[in-house]
Amino acid sequence: MYSKKVLAHFMRPHNQGVIKNPSGVGIEGNPVCGDLMKIYIKIKKNKKEEIIEDIKFETLGCASAIATSSMITDLTKGKTIKEAEKITRDDVAEALEGLPPAKMHCSNLASDALKKAIKNYRKKTN
Repeated sequence: MYSKKVLAHFMRPHNQGVIKNPSGVGIEGNPVCGDLMKIYIKIKKNKKEEIIEDIKFETLGCASAIATSSMITDLTKGKTIKEAEKITRDDVAEALEGLPPAKMHCSNLASDALKKAIKNYRKKTN
């Protein structure tokens, strides 16, 4: 069964969409279940820190895939890159008040897509 929070993020996802001219993009998918996530980030440099000023997602998949995509954006927006890199699949699942065991891979997809977006940003800026 899905928690109320999972259902809320599935029915009304936060930060869904595309960022034009993103600082970084991360794509992650699972060929077994067919879920595909694309995370866009916009970075603002602030003195010494790089802040994730905006983050959006496009996801094709089940309720858990959409909910975890939505939640990762909530957990990440406004954080530094260093803070965002520390967000784990367990953080995503916990923030959603749990996921069914068969759907935990969705929280992996969300955290991996975020890390790929950050890696893509770093590759562009180095």
